[in-house]
Amino acid sequence: MKKICLLRLSAIGDVCHAVAMVARIQQHWPEAELTWIIGKIEYQLVGDMPGIRFVVFDKSLGVQAYKKLADDLQGQLFDTLLVMQVAFRANLAARTINAKQKIGFDWRRSKELHWLFTNKRITAQPHAHVLDGFMAFADALGVPISTTPHWPIPLSEQDQAWAEEQARQLGKFVIISPAASKAERNWLAERYAQTAEYLVSKGKNVILCGGPGKLDQQISQDILAHTDCFSANYVGQTSLKQLFALIGKAQLVIAPDTGPTHMATAAGTPVIGLYAHSNPRRTGPYLDQQRVVSVYDQIIEQQQGKPWTELPWGARAKGENLMAQIQVSEVFDKIDQWLE
Repeated sequence: MKKICLLRLSAIGDVCHAVAMVARIQQHWPEAELTWIIGKIEYQLVGDMPGIRFVVFDKSLGVQAYKKLADDLQGQLFDTLLVMQVAFRANLAARTINAKQKIGFDWRRSKELHWLFTNKRITAQPHAHVLDGFMAFADALGVPISTTPHWPIPLSEQDQAWAEEQARQLGKFVIISPAASKAERNWLAERYAQTAEYLVSKGKNVILCGGPGKLDQQISQDILAHTDCFSANYVGQTSLKQLFALIGKAQLVIAPDTGPTHMATAAGTPVIGLYAHSNPRRTGPYLDQQRVVSVYDQIIEQQQGKPWTELPWGARAKGENLMAQIQVSEVFDKIDQWLE
């Protein structure tokens, strides 16, 4: 297994999970030649990891993205391709990559014709976190098991210095990263504001963080309309590397099901995750399950008539206002536990 190709294009959280699996391969098989096919945005976070050749797949190019991928990999034959994404876009990309074996997900997770583009499958895992599902690809290769995952995402001296300067000015600070990829997965703006005020009453400075997108900008403005207690607003003001560096300096991150949740885990910063639509046992902060505030269990049972244990793994609750069922008192309790 000297030449291994990894296909995981998106998203930020899932790429963070994949980093832990890649680190395991590098730890035990340092001689392996690793190539990672990755999305354009995600590359900005992990593209300088040592010992890996990154090939960027820019989905905005449409059909040309597949041609460019074929050109970038022309003449290369890999011992193994790890197809770690079931989206049809990723499956089509896998078709253009030459490999002696192509390992994909087990039958239960093999959606969007994923099984057509692979010739070997990982072991089925009934109730596995996404990160553990990724680790099963290393298992399939025969890589020795590591006891604790780690996330060696490099930071430049400039990004570290920038974060250190922000931390010097902010003192002891907590990050609220309020925006998920879909509006329905966001908590209520006024409750984020109440949470920020509660943290300030406990002697913490609080800042807002997030990406440059419209959804991130809108919810941050809605939150700021309810309170003036925030020490700073970094939404749309940082690169991914700067955000990762700043998260590493924070004492705590509070966020819904979004990339910065998993960036915090990778940076070693505690997370209070807020969940209603997806099962946090599958998609929640990997090392902070005890800090999750979730209404998923009761909602999915109400909608499906069965507890989550009797439903397909990964079943999502549906509805636009589910996050409203998370009460501020529940988040305050998790903050108090963290402070203790």
